[in-house]
Amino acid sequence: MKRLLSKWNSISLVKQIVLGLIIGIVLAVTIPDIAKPVALFGTLFVGALKAVAPILVLFLVISAIAQHKQGQKTNMKTIIGLYFVGTFVAALVAVVVSFLFPVSLTLTEGAEELVAPGGVVEVLKNLLLNVVDNPVHALMNANYIGILAWAVLIGLALKHAAETTKTGIANIADAISTIVTWIIKFAPLGILGLVFESITANGLESLLGYGKLLLVLLGCMVIIALVVNPLIVYLFIRQNPYPLVVKCLKDSGITAFFTRSSAANIPVNMKICEELGLHKDSYSVSIPLGATINMAGAAVTISVMTLAAVHTLDIQVDFATAIILSVLAAVSAAGASGVAGGSLLLIPLAASLFGIPNDIAMQIVAVGFIIGVLQDSFETALNSSTDVLFTAAAEFREWRKDGKKIDI
Repeated sequence: MKRLLSKWNSISLVKQIVLGLIIGIVLAVTIPDIAKPVALFGTLFVGALKAVAPILVLFLVISAIAQHKQGQKTNMKTIIGLYFVGTFVAALVAVVVSFLFPVSLTLTEGAEELVAPGGVVEVLKNLLLNVVDNPVHALMNANYIGILAWAVLIGLALKHAAETTKTGIANIADAISTIVTWIIKFAPLGILGLVFESITANGLESLLGYGKLLLVLLGCMVIIALVVNPLIVYLFIRQNPYPLVVKCLKDSGITAFFTRSSAANIPVNMKICEELGLHKDSYSVSIPLGATINMAGAAVTISVMTLAAVHTLDIQVDFATAIILSVLAAVSAAGASGVAGGSLLLIPLAASLFGIPNDIAMQIVAVGFIIGVLQDSFETALNSSTDVLFTAAAEFREWRKDGKKIDI
């Protein structure tokens, strides 16, 4: 048994995850009833990641801010700029592709009981209210904007504390990071359970009627991941961006695809940043912030689904309105990422730009839930992997300026 464990540990985590993925598919296709208990592995894995992420973010950020030295670079302005540019460009690409390949839908019911935001003002108001949330409530509900706000304030208040206090907080942060490492070691079992549950619970038959919509939606996300994002990264690091892009998609995107939760993927992304040698002062803030506001995949979903409604109703759209839709999709996606139902609930807000009534828009939302098994998985994988990608790109640019070798 000891030799078997040693052999298993010698295999890279990605290969272990791929093996878990294959086993999960085989079990779901061959003996779904007998293997039903393996779904528990996925539930436990996601639950453990979601449980540790808020406390990890709180202590890492407090420690980073408290020990931050005057004049020390964090690249946060650059990273936030990349987040917003990336989200807007994603929305713009989705608009262009939707015009080139228009999709009409057969509307469906099933989302009438959901409540969508009333407008951009409401979205931004909710975002600001999250900033001033009760810290205990923020931790319990994984409100990362609130957690970040409190962590920054506490960190600033502790800047002049005794070194022993700062060391104690740093030790707690390190201990929680170690726990994260332990949890991530169970990723292969977690992915096995998640893919088994996904195939047995949802199947793929229900997606066949929306093949063209899925092709446009997922095609946009692939373009962002493999063309647009690499181009942005190249402008920063001035060398082949694909080793970094592939690493982020492989190490972050795979787990995000199956967990379908940016929050659950925060510990995974922080571990990748550590492996890349990035500065903790930057990624301890940028990764949880990115999980909240860096929403390229959500911007794609909002734009494509809204324009599908527009084409279904044969509404004419001019270029200026299309640009406004891109801005609205980017702002809405960034501001309302924590709303229950994710990006789909923002479709009525974008649809109102074209005078589409709410009852029609909610039928489009219902279509979104039907294809959600793939749409949400791809969206989360793009969103979460881009958090690491842009954090690394911003720091690698500084390395390039300083003559430091970028080795990925």
